[in-house]
Amino acid sequence: MEGRSLSEIRRDYASRQLTRADLAPVPWEQLERWLADAAGVDPEDYNAMHLATVGVGGMPSGRIVLARGVGPEGVTFYTNYASMKGRELHEVPRAAVTFFWRELERQVRIQGEVVRVSAEESDRYFASRPRESQIGAWASAQSEVVPAGEDLRVRFEAMADRFKDAATVPRPAEWGGFRIRFDVMECWQGRPSRLHDRWRYERSGPGWEVNQLFP
Repeated sequence: MEGRSLSEIRRDYASRQLTRADLAPVPWEQLERWLADAAGVDPEDYNAMHLATVGVGGMPSGRIVLARGVGPEGVTFYTNYASMKGRELHEVPRAAVTFFWRELERQVRIQGEVVRVSAEESDRYFASRPRESQIGAWASAQSEVVPAGEDLRVRFEAMADRFKDAATVPRPAEWGGFRIRFDVMECWQGRPSRLHDRWRYERSGPGWEVNQLFP
């Protein structure tokens, strides 16, 4: 059976409501609440988020990454600093991320400045990764073109042999974490008739201004 055209796809949202009284006083606490809810329905991928960056040429790019930490300082993720997103964040240290939880009819959008986390923090997280993932970080020149005829498995096995006698695999110097600050965060809860609940946190001096937005 042929599927419906894109213009014919409809869905009404009606499972939940988001009021001012439901909101945490600060954005990271609200995000932690919703992440906990999402973990209950999608324990494997609830921390997946879309990361949007832009280079000096003005062309935006996006990809899915995994959030590895949430707190007052922002949302943390890890990558190769020489990758496309790493280079773009070096050139233009601002980004936007979006979490989407289909089962809960919710999304969260965050915009803010981006900084590298400390080498010590990157070391701790890298040490927590499976050994195969650590070796993969050494084997991959992320975002670069794979030379014709080169076998990625051969590169991986060469790195595995390099570290075969090492008790621990060190973190590559070009691999580490970024943290996007909570400058603006919007919470979206799907509602019937497209009258969605949208609430925006925005920095205002030492505190936060919270406003409801039209859907």
